[in-house]
Amino acid sequence: MLIPHDTRIALETVVDLVNTAPDSDSGDGLAELSALYAFAERHAISGVGTLGDKDLRAVRDVRGRFAEIFAAPDARTAADLVNNLVAAAGTTPQLTDHDGYDWHIHYFAPDASVADHLAADCGMALAFIVVAGEQERLRRCEAPDCRDAFVDLSRNRSRRYCSSRTCGNRLHVAAYRARRREAAR
Repeated sequence: MLIPHDTRIALETVVDLVNTAPDSDSGDGLAELSALYAFAERHAISGVGTLGDKDLRAVRDVRGRFAEIFAAPDARTAADLVNNLVAAAGTTPQLTDHDGYDWHIHYFAPDASVADHLAADCGMALAFIVVAGEQERLRRCEAPDCRDAFVDLSRNRSRRYCSSRTCGNRLHVAAYRARRREAAR
């Protein structure tokens, strides 16, 4: 599956945003405004400006809507969710070549809030996945103690874990040790 650079960046951003949601083992990765600033800096989100509690609440809302897309049971449901998200963000597609990047498309209005920026750009990246008939690539980690989101960009859609270095390796080592114990009996 050929994915343009800007779409890949948007997919990485949406995955990171979804994974900031609180779960049983961790707190909210966007619990305070400083975390939102750090997120925006980490993902080089342009034009952020001064953020407030309203922005934090709006980004958390967008995060929840992205999580619904990852949980969508089928492409039609995912498409409806993406359509609603992108429409609410007031998309304004435009070509740009800022900050040393070659030409790419921004889908948000120049004065958009950070939540609308994320909803538009990341929502369109998810739309491209759905349009390509690849909605099943939007996954959650299969490790029992991890439910992180990820986009399976493997050639044969076989990725099962958010990270082969952490979750995948931990489960493979546990399976190996279990086999060794069984063989020693």
